[in-house]
Amino acid sequence: MDRMKGIVLTGHGGLEMLEWREDLAKPEPGPGEVLIKLGGAAVNNTDVNTRLAWYSKGDGDAEDATWSGKPLEFPHIQGADGCGVVVEAGPGADAALVGKRVLIEPCLREVAGKPVTPFWYVGSEVPGTFAEYIAVSGRYAHVIDTDLSDVEIASFACSYSTAENMIVRAGAKEGERAIVTGASGGVGSAAVQLLVARGLDVTAVTSPSKADAMRALGASVCLNRDEIPEARSFDLAVDLAGGPGWADLINALKPFGRYAVAGAVAGADVPLDLRDLYLKDLSFFGCTGLGDGVFAGLVRWIETGRIKPLVAETFDLKDIRDAQTAFLERGHIGKIGLRIS
Repeated sequence: MDRMKGIVLTGHGGLEMLEWREDLAKPEPGPGEVLIKLGGAAVNNTDVNTRLAWYSKGDGDAEDATWSGKPLEFPHIQGADGCGVVVEAGPGADAALVGKRVLIEPCLREVAGKPVTPFWYVGSEVPGTFAEYIAVSGRYAHVIDTDLSDVEIASFACSYSTAENMIVRAGAKEGERAIVTGASGGVGSAAVQLLVARGLDVTAVTSPSKADAMRALGASVCLNRDEIPEARSFDLAVDLAGGPGWADLINALKPFGRYAVAGAVAGADVPLDLRDLYLKDLSFFGCTGLGDGVFAGLVRWIETGRIKPLVAETFDLKDIRDAQTAFLERGHIGKIGLRIS
């Protein structure tokens, strides 16, 4: 059996659970799948959350620590972001993909030719991109035409598709006002760009040290994290934070406003006054699984050049512990990239 190099998660816990291996089994593409030689990946909150068993709602046994609640089998290859070149097509896969550079759609509704419900995620329920090779259904290998590097392209996959999904689900419209929390992070900075590209007026919630960078992305207003946004002034809220400021964010929505959430880095438990929800006719959208056509739409945005990758720093894959340490310091804007040779 052919071997490959990569990083494996050996159990739930700290950074010591991430190990470099040079004897991993190289995957073989199954029915409808293609084999991709990876060139770039990136770090996401989901990598850290899965390592820490943050998704688990159990009593500490972490048996439900993936997105879907499916237990992890260790050692496990993480990584949701991936870009590379298709090197082999499995039975029934499109052979025309061989030799093409592709961006991997991480939200899967088909694995090894069989449907999965509601969805699985690359690096969570199935092996991910923190290795030299990955096999995925050909429908999730999106050919992309751009001069960007593999690491830059990979940085779009998880964060930008999450942002695009939130924006599509919540029905963002040109001319509306939107507020984005966690605006300097991977998903937040993606949301700012994608909203501005659609013609919305964007307010970014971020630290003062990152305000200029948010304005450079097109945000018209920047608020500090402890500032209270103006009541009844936004059509749309894109929230990655949750936490203590959540009630003020809901209060900032206009009647018939929409709230989309895909993260809770500031706290998952928030107070909801149901009167705010029904008296203002608000709509709430929890956004995880990608809607039909969302990822293909993101690829089109990338190819137009109207949104750009924000890779703050790049590490070699074997230095994943250093990369996640830098990521957790939250001093960057955008993504931490990973080179895969």
